[in-house]
Amino acid sequence: MTTAEPAVSVSDLTKTYGAFTALKGVTFEIEHGETFALLGPNGAGKSTTIEILEGYRDRSGGEARVLGVDPQHGGLSWKARLGIVLQSSGESGNVTVREQLTQFARLYPNPRSVDETITAVGLEQKANVRIKNLSGGQRRRVDVALGVIGRPELLFLDEPTTGFDPEARRQFWGLIRDLKKEGTTILLTTHYLDEAAQLSDRAAVVAGGQLVAIGPVGTLGSTEARVPIVRWSENGSVREQRTLDPGRTVAELFDRLGEPAGLEVVRPSLEDIYLDLVGAYEKKQQEEVLA
Repeated sequence: MTTAEPAVSVSDLTKTYGAFTALKGVTFEIEHGETFALLGPNGAGKSTTIEILEGYRDRSGGEARVLGVDPQHGGLSWKARLGIVLQSSGESGNVTVREQLTQFARLYPNPRSVDETITAVGLEQKANVRIKNLSGGQRRRVDVALGVIGRPELLFLDEPTTGFDPEARRQFWGLIRDLKKEGTTILLTTHYLDEAAQLSDRAAVVAGGQLVAIGPVGTLGSTEARVPIVRWSENGSVREQRTLDPGRTVAELFDRLGEPAGLEVVRPSLEDIYLDLVGAYEKKQQEEVLA
C-alpha cells in the first residue's frame, strides 16, 4: 500500500556561499493540511530554507520536493499552486483592495472569488478603500488575501503578524485556522513563540544552519525541560521545585504551610523550550570551539 507524497520533503539540504555554510544537512517533511512552524534565531537558516522551497534560491546539495516538484525546476503551473506572504509587501497603495485582488486573481487558472476572499480576511468594509489608507493590520490582511486568492495548496507565511496589536493578532490567528480547515498546508515562520504554539501542529527549530529539534509542539525539547515548576514564597524567599506531579507538591505545601504565598504552577511554554534548545546548541558550539 502506497501513501501520498508529503506536501514538502527536504532531505540533507545544504546551502553554501563561498566558505560560509548557511544550511548543514536539514531534513524534514510536512504533510498535506498540516501547519508547520519553522523556528530559529536570526541567521539560523530559516529564510534560506524557505527561499529554496519557494524556488527563489538554488540549493547547494541535498534534495527538496514541494507539492511533488523539485522547486529548483518548478514552472509557472507549479508556482500557481503556492501562496506566499512575505515579511514586507509590495502592494500598490493607490488602488483599492478590490482592484488589487482583481488584478492578482487574473494571474491564476482557478482563483477564489474576489468578494469571497475579501470576506475571508475580514475586509468587507474596506473593499473600496485605497490600500494606502488602511491600517497596518488591515494591510497585512491584504497581504494574506493576495497570498490565498489563487487557492494555494501550500501557503508560506513569513513573520505574518509583525507589527500587529494583540487584537489584530488574535483575529489573524482565526483566519489562519479557517484556511487550515479548508485543507491548506501552511509553513509558518515567526518570532512569536505563542503564535507558533497556537497555530502549529508541529514545529522545527533550526540554529546555525542545523535542525536541532522537530516534532509536535507539545513534545519538543528534553523531558527535563518540559517538567512543570511549582513556585511559591516561604520565609521571604521565592522557592521553586520541578516535579512531574505538581498536584501532589501543591497538596504537600498546603499541608505544611496552609495557603503558600505566591503559589503558581508553571508549565514550560514553547518559548521556554525554544530558548532551552537554542541555548544548548550555542553552548555546545562554544565548547567545540574551545576544545
